[in-house]
Formats: sequence, C-alpha cells, structure tokens
Amino acid sequence: MAQGSIIWRCRKCGNRTSGTCKCLRAQYYVILPVGRRRRWKAAGRSKKDAEKLLTRHLSELHQGVFRDIKATGFSEFADQWLQDFAATRVKISTHRSYKGLLEYHLKPFFKNYLLSQIEARDIQRFVSSKANCKDEDHKLSGRSVNYLLMVLKMMFKCAKQWRLLRENPAEGISRVRQEQQEMDFLRPNEIVALLKHSEEPYRTLFLTAILTGMRRGELLGLQWGDINWIDNLIYVRRSLYWRLRSETENDSPRWHFSSPKSVKSIRTIVMSPKLREALQIHRINGAISPQDLVFCSSEGTPMDPDNMVKQQFQPALTFAELRRIRFHDLRHTYTTLLIAQGAHAKFIQSQLGHASIQTTLDRYGHLMPQMHIGVGEKLDHQIFSATLNEVPVSG
Repeated sequence: MAQGSIIWRCRKCGNRTSGTCKCLRAQYYVILPVGRRRRWKAAGRSKKDAEKLLTRHLSELHQGVFRDIKATGFSEFADQWLQDFAATRVKISTHRSYKGLLEYHLKPFFKNYLLSQIEARDIQRFVSSKANCKDEDHKLSGRSVNYLLMVLKMMFKCAKQWRLLRENPAEGISRVRQEQQEMDFLRPNEIVALLKHSEEPYRTLFLTAILTGMRRGELLGLQWGDINWIDNLIYVRRSLYWRLRSETENDSPRWHFSSPKSVKSIRTIVMSPKLREALQIHRINGAISPQDLVFCSSEGTPMDPDNMVKQQFQPALTFAELRRIRFHDLRHTYTTLLIAQGAHAKFIQSQLGHASIQTTLDRYGHLMPQMHIGVGEKLDHQIFSATLNEVPVSG
C-alpha cells in the first residue's frame, strides 16, 4: 500500500473486480499514500489511464511536488465560477449569457465528469457535437460554437489559477470554421420609407440610429448633456441595460446605466446638420425625463428596448413594406453610408467604437470595393508621372 494501488469500484454495487460491473458510474480509482492518510483519485474507466495517473502521482510524491487536488465535479465548479468569477468581472447581460450557455450546453454535456477527468479529446468531442449536429434545430453556428469554446477556455484557465487543475485541457483546441454572415442594411430609399411610416419620438430615434451607428443601449442611455451643439458632436458615455424580472429584488428598477460595451465604445460621433435639426425639434416636443434622457417613454421613464422594437420598429417596417431586419442592422446601415462616401476605415472604426480596426475590416471590408479602384493606375502615375509613355513595356 505504501506504493499506491489501483482498484475498480462502483459505489452502488460495491464491486471491486475490474470489468465485472457495468454501471455507468463504475470506474478505476487510484489510492495514494499522503502522509498518514490515503487519497482516492478517480481515474475513469480505462485501466491504462489509471496506471498513468498512479505513476505520475507517485513521481510527484517522491519529488515533493504533489498537490492534493480536491475532486470537484464540472457542474459544481461551473456554478462556483459563475458566482465568484464572472459575476464580478462582466456586465449583467454578459453574465446572463454565460449562465444560459452553462445551463443549456456545457452542464448537460459535462455533468457526469469530474473537473480533473476532462481531457482535450472530451472538449473536442463537445465542439464537434455542437458544430456537426444533424438536428438543424439544435445545430449551432460556427460563431456560437467558438463563443462556447471561449467560455470553456476561460473557465479552465480560472480552474488552473485556483489550483483545481494542473493544466488547461481546452488551451490547444482550435476554433471551428466560421461562415461569413450576410449583412443586411437599408438603402437610401428604404430609409426614407421607414422614417415616413414611423411616429415621433421613434422617427427621431430611428434617424439617430441610422446617422450615428450607435448601439440600442447607447441610444436609450443618451442624455442631452452628451450633445455638443456648438461643434456638432455626440459623446457616447453610457449604455442603458435592463435586467430580467428574476434578476431584480423587491421594487428596485429593472433598468440601470452602465459603461458602453468596451473602452473604445466611449467615443465621439459627428452629428449631421439634418440630425441636429431633428434633435432640436425633438427636444422641444419630446417628453421630459428626470434622468435627462434624449429618448424616453411618454411618462419620462427609460424606454424598454424590447418593447420599442416589437411595438414600434417592426410595425414601422411592415407599414413601409420593408423586409424584417434587426434594429442592430441600422448600425450596419450607417456604416454602409460612410463607405459609400469613401470614408477611411480608421474613421469608421472610431465612429463605431470597434476595439480594433481589424474588426472593422473583417466585418465591412467586402463592402469597400472603391478602396481598390484605380490602384494600378495610381501606382504607375506615382512612379513614372509624365514620362510614363517613355517607359518601354516588354512583351
């Protein structure tokens, strides 16, 4: 016993003879001598893996570097990670997203695993099952699968820092191929139709979205003090977020202000003359908000974003006989308007608040054909100028 041992055990049947118990929970255990006590380590259903685990642990014991890691189930760790790590570092909406991913995808797949049992091949199998699911209703897009993988990598990195794992099994897993999503936006005549069939104050709200590219939460969190009427600028300083009813306590308000999506999202946007005029009229005729909001309900309270989309934006599209697009596509509409004017990609990045110009180019680069028009002729002119016709052309 001083050198450790391996046994096959089922807590239900009490069977200790290898292979004679077919219960799903039956597996090999490694028993290690740690001081005067014995430590049991689950090693899975493969005896070969159990032998490797025993060899490694004994080597660590002799070297004095063995860490007695507690056997923690994946579901238990996931709840702990969500509460102690994610809740203190991300926005409420992101925390809600993480919770949904854990409940509907990660926990169901890894619920029978101890944290220390999960290997790279298990994670690869999980990724493949989500990306290649034959049931179209449950198949996830490449973007969604990569988001799941990102969360897993973050969780296992945290588990390693908490000394619950020696290595991060998700570290070397590659992202799946991501299809280029078709981007929808409104053409100029469609913009006019949408505004024509919208009522105030929503007409001005939609116009502001189209001419600034602000996100929905940024629009609804905009205050009159954020508008520079002298220099025709709009400062994006905050975003309006709404909690779920289950996330609120007693009579506390469901809405709250928070910082925008990222550091780069705190930005300055150029205001067009037509938008300036529309906002000035809206300031005179619109409701007064105790929070000094530009866009609010008729009672002056913060506007519910989901109600706004369902009760105003989507009906306006229907009345204008336009296809059903997302409210976020108004942001894409603003970008295409800038591209059509030949705006520089760096300026577009600053107006949209992207963290890097690479994000801007990845999403909108295919809409910038004018950037390549005449490049060859310009190169020739730059080098040869007036003597172009004197340069012999080999042929």
